[in-house]
Amino acid sequence: MIGSALLALGLVLGTASQLRLPGFPLGIGEACLAVWLGLASLQLLTSSRVCNPTALLWLLVFWTCFIFIQSFGAFLALLRPEIVDPDLVVHDIFAYLLVAAVTCLAAATLRPEGSLRDTLWFLIGFWIITMAAQLALGWGYFSISSVNPWYWDRFRGWSENPNQLAIYCAVLTPLSLHMALTAKRSGRFVAGLSCIATFVVGRLTKSDTFLVSMSLSIPLFVALRLRTWLTSPEYRWSLRFAAAAIAVMAIVPLSLSLLPYGAATAGDVGGLAAGMMKDRGGEATRATANLRLSLWQDALHAGLESGSLGLGPGPHLEKPSGITDKGVPLPLEAHSTLLDVFTQGGLLGVIAVLGLLAGTLALLLRARLDALAVLILALAFFSISHFILRHPTVWFAITLGLILGSVRRTSAHARIGS
Repeated sequence: MIGSALLALGLVLGTASQLRLPGFPLGIGEACLAVWLGLASLQLLTSSRVCNPTALLWLLVFWTCFIFIQSFGAFLALLRPEIVDPDLVVHDIFAYLLVAAVTCLAAATLRPEGSLRDTLWFLIGFWIITMAAQLALGWGYFSISSVNPWYWDRFRGWSENPNQLAIYCAVLTPLSLHMALTAKRSGRFVAGLSCIATFVVGRLTKSDTFLVSMSLSIPLFVALRLRTWLTSPEYRWSLRFAAAAIAVMAIVPLSLSLLPYGAATAGDVGGLAAGMMKDRGGEATRATANLRLSLWQDALHAGLESGSLGLGPGPHLEKPSGITDKGVPLPLEAHSTLLDVFTQGGLLGVIAVLGLLAGTLALLLRARLDALAVLILALAFFSISHFILRHPTVWFAITLGLILGSVRRTSAHARIGS
């Protein structure tokens, strides 16, 4: 129970970048995760039992390949006169080691119907408490001298920037939905409250990527739920089965009847969508898009120049705006997971990441864990314009998908065999 609480608290406070003590290398979240790693290691040594061998095997294969690929790229970077910041390289190395240890020990020690589920409830509970505290801070009910909860008109809470908070909201919205679907009685209310509140906080960040990922995730979730209700034996000839059948039969005629109305209001819908984005889809959105495209082109060029082998951990792109106050050109990231992985680990790194995400999604779709499948898809959307591989909560979500997806698959095979 203490271990589950520590892990959940570490994941939640991973967003609290502004609460870090000056000169201290670890934040509160990282410190909690470090303590949990020690407890989990002792538990694994004393019990000598792996709780989720299939999920652990997936993660061990991925991290072995990924670390080897990154190490080979780092060796190539030493042979080339590239712009490299040692501090940023060391930061990436420690970040990868931390999330690799967290994922592997989580898969090895968390029991799906025991400590893992306890961790999920602690995660939701701590998240609701910290959300309330951050919103109270943002609306001026109290203040912390070292924390500014707003980045201009975008809410960031305790995070360093709004996009960092938006990534966590993109993870915890579908994760809370999963708990609401699988909980009983009051648990459904708590998880549903977390889902709605997290979505609202995500919108307060004014992240365009969060808006797009959630807009795409909602119809995908509805489609997956209809598939589950129509094809699962447990729902056969139930009220949900009838509702799903009626909805599927009504989709085509309803869509055809709405075509004239949709064509007439297309301009209004476009204006509404633009208005939901930061700067109402104006100059800020266009400037951000132009900068991202420029960085993506540079990242693709840098990756190809390395022979598609990568240059190891850390950013490897020149800063477009010039130099820092110290007069030293600093490298920059592409802010796209696949392109940043391409510059670090080359084509093999991209294949490894895509293979892990695709495998996790396939397990969840086969297990009919619809909310978690949508979570992986939301992460895929977010990865297009953000580098998400250093966030422990992102990796916990992937590990959760591997654990529950492989458990459901094993249970299904056992039923067929019997």
